Amino acid sequence: MKNDFFSVITGSGCYIPTLKVPNDHFLENIFFDRDGLRLTKANPDIISQFEKITGITERRYVTDDLMASDIGYFAAQEALRSSSVDQESLDYIIVAHNFGDIPASNCRSGLVPSLASRIKNRLQIHNPSTVCLDLPFGCAGWLQGVIQSDIFIRCGAAKRVLVIGAETLSRVCDPHDRDSMIYADGAGAVIVERVQSDRPVGILSHVVKSYTDELAYVLQMGRSYNPDYDDGATFLKMNGRKLYESVLKTVPATVKESIQTASLSIGDIDKILIHQANEKMNEAILSHLFHLYGRKDHPEDIMPMSISLLGNSSVATLPTLFDLIAKGNFGKHTFTAGSNIVFASLGAGINMNALVYKLPE
Repeated sequence: MKNDFFSVITGSGCYIPTLKVPNDHFLENIFFDRDGLRLTKANPDIISQFEKITGITERRYVTDDLMASDIGYFAAQEALRSSSVDQESLDYIIVAHNFGDIPASNCRSGLVPSLASRIKNRLQIHNPSTVCLDLPFGCAGWLQGVIQSDIFIRCGAAKRVLVIGAETLSRVCDPHDRDSMIYADGAGAVIVERVQSDRPVGILSHVVKSYTDELAYVLQMGRSYNPDYDDGATFLKMNGRKLYESVLKTVPATVKESIQTASLSIGDIDKILIHQANEKMNEAILSHLFHLYGRKDHPEDIMPMSISLLGNSSVATLPTLFDLIAKGNFGKHTFTAGSNIVFASLGAGINMNALVYKLPE
């Protein structure tokens, strides 16, 4: 049989910040609604309801001395170590993020130079042909970076790509917005390499969508909900209800399309890794997906979830979850050689993507 080229993950790494922030950290916060009215419900009740919906009991924040490029560098180092590749042989470094480097001291985004350039400099890679590319694509950015690396590899433009997702959402949180309890910090990275195989392996398919008609501003930057807090700063804001409703209409269909494009069915999928945004939403996505196949139930362990302890770290949730499972550091969840994994994510835009990946045997 003819040998073809495929894109395979040959190494992974992540950085989980050291600062644990449990839900009771927010007991003293003063919360307002989007109209600037103080919430009358007691904070313990707000937090209890939040935990029930999102599944989050704690999240991780970076310490004041670190920024997104720092933790992206840590994850990249680990990915390079685990792959044993020569870092000078990288064709691209793709860094997915949305807010750049934000110092703890002033909370203003730093985007020049690019985070990819900062990380390449920190790694001391001297090869000028290692191209640095930043990718802002909402929370779907890291998976889009993997998709871009596959496109580069398949068209012959690259043989080896480092894809990083790094974010410090704790520095764009409005302390007066209860939605800010969702957000967290973190970084994850993978090495995607070109391999030759007589059977399909690695990335089998991917599908990307952008729904910008009425959903473009479901996530956006805005002033604090506290009308007395006005220093010119803007914070990440989300229309959670509209986002939830649109996700259930679009994400399961996008995932199904990616599975069909890979000439597989839902019964061929062993693990589904969905961006860790909201536990109840992810459970609903999974149920809707199986419903599209005429299935009322699904395997108990098919969808690993890390959000309860790590929160929503945007572009970092998927590579972190993948790395933890790949290295046997996520409880009973493991990857089996030859099995099929689905990755799916969505983010500001609204951008969403799904990818089917076959683990090498």
